Amino acid sequence: MSRSYHSIQIDKKKCVGCVICMKACPTKAIRILNEKAKIIEALCVDCGECYRVCPYGAVIPLTTSYADLKKYKYKVALPTPSLYTQFGWEVRPNQILLALKKIGFDYVYDEAWMCEMVSAAIEEYIRENSTPKPKISTVCPAVVRLITFLYPNLVNHIIPINVPREIAAKFLRNKLSKELNLKQDEIGIIHITSCPAKMVSINNPIGLSHSQLDGAISVKDIYSKILKALKNLDEEIIVHQSSGVGLGWAISGGEINGINIDNCLPVSGVSDVIEILDDIEAGKLNEIEYLECLICPAGCVGGPQNIVNRHFAKQKAENLIRMYGNKTRISRKMVKGYYKDGFFMLDEKVKPHSLPPLDNDPVKAIKKRQEIEKILKMLGGKECGACGAPDCKTLAKDIVQNKADINDCVFLKNPGS
Repeated sequence: MSRSYHSIQIDKKKCVGCVICMKACPTKAIRILNEKAKIIEALCVDCGECYRVCPYGAVIPLTTSYADLKKYKYKVALPTPSLYTQFGWEVRPNQILLALKKIGFDYVYDEAWMCEMVSAAIEEYIRENSTPKPKISTVCPAVVRLITFLYPNLVNHIIPINVPREIAAKFLRNKLSKELNLKQDEIGIIHITSCPAKMVSINNPIGLSHSQLDGAISVKDIYSKILKALKNLDEEIIVHQSSGVGLGWAISGGEINGINIDNCLPVSGVSDVIEILDDIEAGKLNEIEYLECLICPAGCVGGPQNIVNRHFAKQKAENLIRMYGNKTRISRKMVKGYYKDGFFMLDEKVKPHSLPPLDNDPVKAIKKRQEIEKILKMLGGKECGACGAPDCKTLAKDIVQNKADINDCVFLKNPGS
């Protein structure tokens, strides 16, 4: 994979070579080499955990710059529902959407409205398709990548329903190009996001021939502009459409709350997601119809590029849900019509990602596995990370692939340690 397909990079000047990011990485994609963190691109799923835990600001998320908007004749903002949770109790979604227009976007779209549409489409799909169980949401790009990397046998559990941000972008590009007599590439549709994984889902989408989005600006990068623009708004203009059903997508459990299906399960946080996926791979949880997995704790309100504490943001989301109600504002009949036309579907089947084998020669690969087991017994299982690998097994694997040396283990180098 090219670096442009990843949304995370390491600032070598700030990195001190601690093992915090390496230990947090769920796919063991980080090593410490020459006292600096290094990302192994073939293993990275862009979950953002390294960015979340780095105490030195050495992990840099790559998102779209606000200045990049200048190249488009017509600029569209498509904010994640979690954006509505980042401001004070009194600030409403409509004010935030109007503030986005005030800072330079020509058009704003309430993505939470499309979330309600997608919830209804997911319900249609589940009712039509009884197996496999549980079906797994596509909403979190980091989870989808995690499955394609580490759980290839579960790929067929991922539902073929596209995510709200992509469906909304496709709809808006067609609609606005016709209404404004503009070429489609003259319209820049920008996602306002709380997580760096959304950028890699634009550059290298899974299940799509190409993304309908032109970029993603982080909440952190645009927050101060919105905050300033919230003053002196013309609040008679109404652009917010969604009910609490769509607004609820900001938190864990929000997606399935819009689905009238029993036995659905929300899971959030990388360790809990991995635990659940392990259970499914082991043949458990077959009674669950649908699984909503989000890599960030508490859901998108816990995204690493948000501003406020996730506990405050979760409470704000719950307040908004109560305020705007749990009854959807979309027409189920309309959704069924769009669903039959394939409006909500992915372009192509999600496929597993092939990780590099120990060796292309099966006989040599078997010998290397045996060598890994021998090395593991020598290492002693301290799991300290001082060698520059996240654990002893990963170090052993690196050794047999000539990417590390047995003497990298500080306990073998200094037996009395």
